[in-house]
Amino acid sequence: MPSFRDLLDQARSRISEVDVPTAQARIAAAAPAIIDVREGDEVEQGIIPGATHIPRGFLELRVEDVLPDKDRPVLVYCAGGTRSALAAKSLQDLGYHDVSSLVGGFNAWKDAGGAWSQPASLSPDQRRRYSRHLLIPEIGEAGQQRLLDARVLLIGAGGLGSPAALYLAAAGVGTLGIVDGDDVDDSNLQRQIVHTTDRIGRPKVESARDAIAALNPDVTVELHPTRLTKENARSLIERYDVVLDGSDNFATRYLVNDICVLLKKPYSHGSIFRFEGQATTFDPRVESAPCYRCLFPEPPPPELAPSCAEAGVLGVLPGMIGMIQATEVVKLVLGIGDPLIGRLLLYDALGMTFRTLKLSKDPHCPMCGPDAPGSIDAVTYTDVSCAIPAPGLATAGRA
Repeated sequence: MPSFRDLLDQARSRISEVDVPTAQARIAAAAPAIIDVREGDEVEQGIIPGATHIPRGFLELRVEDVLPDKDRPVLVYCAGGTRSALAAKSLQDLGYHDVSSLVGGFNAWKDAGGAWSQPASLSPDQRRRYSRHLLIPEIGEAGQQRLLDARVLLIGAGGLGSPAALYLAAAGVGTLGIVDGDDVDDSNLQRQIVHTTDRIGRPKVESARDAIAALNPDVTVELHPTRLTKENARSLIERYDVVLDGSDNFATRYLVNDICVLLKKPYSHGSIFRFEGQATTFDPRVESAPCYRCLFPEPPPPELAPSCAEAGVLGVLPGMIGMIQATEVVKLVLGIGDPLIGRLLLYDALGMTFRTLKLSKDPHCPMCGPDAPGSIDAVTYTDVSCAIPAPGLATAGRA
């Protein structure tokens, strides 16, 4: 039977090994994929910039998800060059055509003065809490750290904000800001699951904070017990990376849209009405993406926009739409998947159907078009309360 030394010698005879200067030259010239196959506790001591961490024991299982292009050059390193040599052979066996192992590994890299950084690391408690995220190649420890570093603003702690807040907190979004000027009322409890009977009469932002703290102490909750207004919207939204709009009136929706367009902040939009809901994502960073005013240039007249208090809403409906919004926020933070940018998702709870409409950018949009004023001062906001436009208006706009 061959010994470990025999296997190592066999691997080295089949792979390419490069020293630090050669590796640095290749990184500068060809931008290879860099794979760190050390264990997690070793990575905490430092990592080569741009490297992807895949522990050696998971390499064959995860690498094709992380690196689907098998023609791209790959540089593999460990601490001293032994595990990376075996890893390089495994990658060749998987069909990767240009694989090199770093002689001397990370230790040689540091000794030669190569650039490295010490990544933020999860605590043992966090590794247990987010263990299911860490198993997903598209998230992993780096992605979970991005979630922990993220700042998300929730507009409203009601039907949509309630499930979104709980799931974003559970996912480990590190800072949640909540804007809501209302108190908890017993009529809220049919659908606003972040609140409880014993908190009736308390500010919604405080009630939501207590629920989030009980769920995940990692999350910092910033309270904004106020309505979003033209005077405070910019100062609130500019402090956050992503916005989740769970508001129930057109004035607030237009205001959120306009400020996010001006600040280039992506945001998730959701709305509900009786048995129907809709969701989309607006991202002003994408030049071709529409904004809310492209979809609804003007609010409907008040008589066609009844409020939930007037028209009613199925108690479980906000859970579906709020969870879709939370999913969109997580995707935006992680930079993965295909967010609902330029698409409007329509949900019918009675028929249990989903439809998707394609949205187009309005070249004459007053906020995101070429002739936009660049300021909200030129825009009028009318306070029209409603969850979504009445039937017949729900899909209006440029689709």
